[in-house]
Amino acid sequence: MADTKTEVASDTMPLFYSTPEALNPVRHGSLGLTARSDFGFARSAHAIPVVASEMPAAMRSYPIVFIGPAKAPVIITGVRKDENLFVDADGKWIGPHYIPAYVRRYPFILAEDPRSPGRLTLCVDRASDRVVDQLLAPFRDEKILPFFNGTEPTEATRQALAFCNQFQLDFNATRVMIERIDAHGLFAPRQSKVTLEGGEVLNLTDFQVIDEPAFNKLSDEAFLDLRKSGALGLLYCHLASTNSWTSLVHQASLRKAGLPAG
Repeated sequence: MADTKTEVASDTMPLFYSTPEALNPVRHGSLGLTARSDFGFARSAHAIPVVASEMPAAMRSYPIVFIGPAKAPVIITGVRKDENLFVDADGKWIGPHYIPAYVRRYPFILAEDPRSPGRLTLCVDRASDRVVDQLLAPFRDEKILPFFNGTEPTEATRQALAFCNQFQLDFNATRVMIERIDAHGLFAPRQSKVTLEGGEVLNLTDFQVIDEPAFNKLSDEAFLDLRKSGALGLLYCHLASTNSWTSLVHQASLRKAGLPAG
């Protein structure tokens, strides 16, 4: 997740996306989205971006940490690289665990229109196997939601745009909170050692957390600054999410043993 107003950078693609294209009726008039829920694309994501507004729900299932120079908040979904413990072999997200908005948004995303710098437009990842030609509908045993009705966007496309717009607003608001937290020097590098049932020890590195002792020593003025910025909720959710390391290890042990997760 880049520290910019849009996640799509010129030299790299955000997690899950490979060929996002700006939706338009000329190029994509015959295309649509399969209505099935399939999260197989997230099967190898062991860390997934989250925004502040969803942290109260996410913290119950996943540890929340911060990564990279931008200190982007992510949930940890696996203890090994390229393994998401919450997506099963059939591409289903294991209930009752929270499904992050970043995942639910795919294959749509807002990206900067190269013809209008600073303007974001709705894109769809053409590499997604859920994006299909409606002409194939008679040969597929599933419902297809078209992107356009003639030259007009369908309700499905309008809903995708509204969801992406809200995510972008939440993303930008979260960046402001992170910047305020960083201004008070509250981030600290950490690594975590987890021991699976059976004794296997795994080391998780290269992430940051909130330095709780430093947070508790903040002046009243600094604490008020964080409260006014809305960052306190993010801070408390992160700190509470440390309890979820235990459930993450439990999920890993179930996966290793070949038992049903939950």
